[in-house]
Amino acid sequence: MVKDNEIQKTVQELKEKYGSSKDALLPILQGVQVKFRYIPEYAIKCVAKELPVYEAEIYGVITFYAQFRLSPVGDNIIKVCKGTACHVGGAETVADAVCDVLGVKVNETTKNNKFTIEYVACLGCCSLAPVMMINEDVYGYLTKDKIKEVLKSYAQ
Repeated sequence: MVKDNEIQKTVQELKEKYGSSKDALLPILQGVQVKFRYIPEYAIKCVAKELPVYEAEIYGVITFYAQFRLSPVGDNIIKVCKGTACHVGGAETVADAVCDVLGVKVNETTKNNKFTIEYVACLGCCSLAPVMMINEDVYGYLTKDKIKEVLKSYAQ
């Protein structure tokens, strides 16, 4: 669990780097997320104290941009493509197989914090459909067996 004093220190360092104007909000939030892999609730309070921005505005920014997360994620982010080619090629089957192997639902994190699975609109790999991405690695032409094999390689 992230400690409040660590969050406070991080926000202070980012404020020194980016300044204390309203324009610093996005880079500070991005920096917090890079450090903690999500934006803890206490970080929002700290940022609101340091910048001329209300907590409600910060929540608005965080929930507007898909890049920001309000809850912890696993060590490995699995993105299942739901673009047209992947949808036609079996994106639902891919997601179901991943969820079955990991014992979670889409948008959940495994109990051991090893994986988080989510849908994305398109990964831009239509010729490999159906596709999933784990961190920065793309896996295409997926079948249930291939999915099990890929996930097994990350579980170690």
